[in-house]
Amino acid sequence: MKITIVGAGSIRFSLQIIGDIAKTPRLKGTTISLVDVHEERLNASYTLAKKYVEELEADLTFEKTKKLEEGIEGADFVINTALPYPNGHEDGFIKYDLITKIGEKHGYYRGIDTQELNMVSTYTYVLISYYDLKLALDIAQCIKKYAPSAWLLQTANPVFEITQFLSRNTDINVIGICHGFQGAYEVFNTLGLEPENVDWQVAGVNHGIFLNRFLYKGQNAYPLLDKWIEEEAYKWDSKSPWDLQLSPAAIDMYRFYGMLPIGDTCRNGTWKYNYNLETKKKWLGKFGGIDNEIERPRFHELLRMGRKRMIELAKELERDNNIELSKIWPEVFNKEKLSGEQHVHFINGITGGERVRLILNVPNKGVITKIPDDVVVEVPVWVDKNGIHYEKIEPDLTHRIKIFYLLPRILRMEWSLEGFLSRDKKVLEEILIRDPRTRSYEQVLEVLDEILSQDFNNELKEYLEKGKGIL
Repeated sequence: MKITIVGAGSIRFSLQIIGDIAKTPRLKGTTISLVDVHEERLNASYTLAKKYVEELEADLTFEKTKKLEEGIEGADFVINTALPYPNGHEDGFIKYDLITKIGEKHGYYRGIDTQELNMVSTYTYVLISYYDLKLALDIAQCIKKYAPSAWLLQTANPVFEITQFLSRNTDINVIGICHGFQGAYEVFNTLGLEPENVDWQVAGVNHGIFLNRFLYKGQNAYPLLDKWIEEEAYKWDSKSPWDLQLSPAAIDMYRFYGMLPIGDTCRNGTWKYNYNLETKKKWLGKFGGIDNEIERPRFHELLRMGRKRMIELAKELERDNNIELSKIWPEVFNKEKLSGEQHVHFINGITGGERVRLILNVPNKGVITKIPDDVVVEVPVWVDKNGIHYEKIEPDLTHRIKIFYLLPRILRMEWSLEGFLSRDKKVLEEILIRDPRTRSYEQVLEVLDEILSQDFNNELKEYLEKGKGIL
């Protein structure tokens, strides 16, 4: 078997997946192809991966390349975890932060990409995720030519838009994978419920899922949550900027929608929770969540430091191969536990291993009623050698979830894909005209002109100026 990781220079995530492969006996003998355009990070990932697998005493083979077609040729599975940077820039977060500041200069708090029900601005880029969708299309075309039976496991954000685009416009095998559903386990633990006795489902779209089924030992468990809210919720305090699962915003959304939002869903709530930092702290805890002017740049800096540490560690390892990674950094190089990611479970199940229940992003096909069949939804499925088998969503999501959350979020996705496919700058204008922060058409033109006039956006500007559809 050959498994290709595109964006392997992310290093940490790649190593987690490689560790999972190494700990799965059925996958011994697998070739792992590491692909990244950034040579230093690619080399570091390659060096660390080989040493990690050696410590795990696993039988895996590695190859590395900067060329997409070489990495994908003959692959059985392709994992896309790449964050393509504007103009190939080494540190794309600098560009994201600059774009955000330009947006704020023109009256768009947290930038123009922060949108109702899609508040995580670094998951898009100038409203249409141009670089992400372009790379995804390149990957799909390589798969079609060099590995036509391969599965693409879309992991890099925006998972919703990319998986939807590929599902609708190519004929490759593609699923979207996210770990946000694990927020459900935080709920179970907080309420003192043994997970093995909980019968649960989540459903919705990526970063917009709700706990539709919640039974404990066969009984409705929502009254247990109601009791916790009444007696304990006032004690809640966020332990980190990411700790939002039982925040006031999540509880407020539960009361309105009738089902609890799970994972990143409350990060992507409405402007009610996000007008400014003070508002964010009221609803999302003392840090104000991760998506604000303090915590997001701080997180970007931590990512830079972590990446630098990985590169330095790889260089040390080249000088002294006796270094034991699992001893000096066990959080990453864990010898016992699986990472919690779903990728290897899917690979193992679809190739004839153990039948497994996963939460995947797949075309709806009627599983959530009143949502178009071709829209990619995030739902529980069973995976085995015969394919992907949907669970019946029972009970159905509430009417309010559909009309106030899912359908508006789906429209945002459709607008983004329309802008990318049509290459029409007017689509970007129309998206911003509908933004509650917009006060005039001139404001829209000015912010878009300044963003697109940045040197690193020359490719995007030229793409939009051509004005012809990409497909």
